[in-house]
Amino acid sequence: MTATTTRPATTGKDPSAVALGLHRGVIELKGFFREWDNVVFTFALPIVLLALLGSLFSGIYEGSTVTSAQYFVPSMIAAGVASATFVNLGISIAADRDDGTLKRLRGAPMPKSSYFLGKVVMVLVISVAEVIILLGLGMLLFDVELPSEASRWVTFGWVFLLGVIGCSFLGIAASSLARTERSAAAVMNLPYIVLAFISGIFYTPISALPEPLQQLGAIFPLKWMAQGFRSVFLPDDILPQEIVTTSWEHGRIALVLGAWCIGGLLLCLTTFRWRGRRDR
Repeated sequence: MTATTTRPATTGKDPSAVALGLHRGVIELKGFFREWDNVVFTFALPIVLLALLGSLFSGIYEGSTVTSAQYFVPSMIAAGVASATFVNLGISIAADRDDGTLKRLRGAPMPKSSYFLGKVVMVLVISVAEVIILLGLGMLLFDVELPSEASRWVTFGWVFLLGVIGCSFLGIAASSLARTERSAAAVMNLPYIVLAFISGIFYTPISALPEPLQQLGAIFPLKWMAQGFRSVFLPDDILPQEIVTTSWEHGRIALVLGAWCIGGLLLCLTTFRWRGRRDR
């Protein structure tokens, strides 16, 4: 008489793409914080720029109570979010493609969307930490005050989420431009620095930029994310220093950032590569 073995019946459901994505996000965060040099440079760049440039700016804008340094703080918060999403995602995905991680994950029994969700979870956590650090530095060094109106925090929430999603999609799409992991940092940082300048991040107030640069910067999401954050943390009497002096244009900010979320998704779907060029 021969004994037979039977497999235990499985009654549990397979984990959903969202659950796998969240689990993947935990893995991505662990990997990120294990690389201390990457952690330091990711957080240090906007912090150092805020401390140095904020200290260089002096004076109070005419007709306002806002100092030049205070005007710079919310703009730098937008730049920090863009760095944590666009630059960080582009470099990390290029590295995954170059070392074969993407190729292996594509063959794994995991929805492809879970990989991207994990990346977005990672940059969302990093972006929140970036905002907290930069805002704390602005309060400590430049007397930036937190808003007391709930409506301003609601504005901050949707500007932040749309900015993170839009810049994340653009970072995912732009990662395909890097041929190797070693070239990824240069490929991602160059457009980031250019966009920061034409978006008025390093040049205050934004209305002082040459008009052609103002028009060029208005095409991209960073300018609108910075304007949205300024509407949250600065009083309305600073509006004469903006390009449009009648209102903060929240409707237009939402429209442009939302359009970049959709456009960035379409770019990801049409340009993303799972394999490196050396694998072809």
